[in-house]
Amino acid sequence: MSKVLYVHAKGGPPVGYALTRVAARAAVHLLALSELPPTVAADAERRCASIVSALDTPGGDGFAKTPRGGPAEEQQGDLVQLITDRAREVGASAVVTFSEYAVVAVAEASRRLGLRGAGPAAALARDKRLMRAAWQRHGIPQPRFRAVTDLAELERAAAELSFPLLLKSAWSAGSTAHQIIAGPGEVREAWRRSREVMAESALLGFAELHVAGACEDFIVEEIVSGCAEEWFDGSGWGDYVSVEGVVVDGDFRPVCLSGRMPTVAPFTERAGIVPAAVGSEAQNRIVELARRSVDALGLENCGTHTEIKLGADGRMSVIETAARFGGAMTVPQIEEVFGLDLIGMFTDQLLGGSPAWPARALTPGDAEGAAGCLVVLAVHGDGSPWPRRHRWDPAAVVRCAPIGEGSTLAVVGESSLPDGHPVPVYDPAAGANTMAGLCLLSADRPQSVVRDFTALVDALPDILPTDVTEGAWA
Repeated sequence: MSKVLYVHAKGGPPVGYALTRVAARAAVHLLALSELPPTVAADAERRCASIVSALDTPGGDGFAKTPRGGPAEEQQGDLVQLITDRAREVGASAVVTFSEYAVVAVAEASRRLGLRGAGPAAALARDKRLMRAAWQRHGIPQPRFRAVTDLAELERAAAELSFPLLLKSAWSAGSTAHQIIAGPGEVREAWRRSREVMAESALLGFAELHVAGACEDFIVEEIVSGCAEEWFDGSGWGDYVSVEGVVVDGDFRPVCLSGRMPTVAPFTERAGIVPAAVGSEAQNRIVELARRSVDALGLENCGTHTEIKLGADGRMSVIETAARFGGAMTVPQIEEVFGLDLIGMFTDQLLGGSPAWPARALTPGDAEGAAGCLVVLAVHGDGSPWPRRHRWDPAAVVRCAPIGEGSTLAVVGESSLPDGHPVPVYDPAAGANTMAGLCLLSADRPQSVVRDFTALVDALPDILPTDVTEGAWA
């Protein structure tokens, strides 16, 4: 049986889900760069041929990040060496990760080992500065931007670009450290807060793992306006989509489109829905732009997740792409709706197989129903904060959710707070770091998911018990 080194870090699809599907294809040796969720630790022991935790080594990190400014090989640091050495020890025929924070290190380790992987251009799908520069060279429509590393550079960029602006970390994920800058007077505070949040995220494990000082790299860009009404069949949708796909030996293969509900300010994702309810002509145009965007980065073998802003009069602008599959429950949703095990198929691909990827991007007409995931945040549908603090109660959410007939709701325990834990106050700068839980809904069609999630968001403050020890926060 083939052997796979599975590198686990925070982010991506739930590790319990992904691990099960990799283990169905190969003997799994797990290298944990982050602590395994308690809900899957026992199952991992049963499914894996070995488990090595980088957290168990002296110093707690398991590896050291190298100083910045040296050659590219030096920048990879001890993490790449750790992955490479462990892969050789177990005789792995492939190295896989589904975490944004480990993608580049795994790509470099695979390259050193002579194995299939995202390739030497993986950093272009991770560092937003490199990504946007590559798209600029290829004429891909995107917001005007500037890379910034200090306050002085941000102030110069703000003088050159048009407000409002969005400041974000070049290496972040999940809308962490996003700050909207409405005018010159907000530049200094935005810079302070974004850097503060990135430092806090690093302590939680939500930070790039292979480059020391990555939390200091930022990009500022103009905010492109969107217009969901011209694109979707129905109301309640957000003004952007993501194209889920894969690159096979340099050839981009689109799988489907995921839609969104409107984000919570500044740009925190609230819900993702598979499939996106757009017409065939619109989908073809969106997929073609995603293809151009992925091709411009020169990736080799990896999943892809490309976000595209939808504007008025058919205009589109690429937000970003990633050399991995979509996070949260995107991959399980695709399996439920389209019957495609992307994790298993991609594992086969890395092992030298030729899985049957779709010949074209799948549409709502190809789907069996629809599925959505909802991030539980302490805000109402209009984005205003809940007036009181509450405690997380997943059983009450499932029992009392006002969903339609034929819909089913579950709470993803691995991605949610423990029962009874106080629901965090929503912090616009921290984004998804302040989530309480993740809900998964199955319904008959995409618009039903939007309907049910809209109702659930409104009902959550009434469903969840009040945290009487905390009282009001407003």
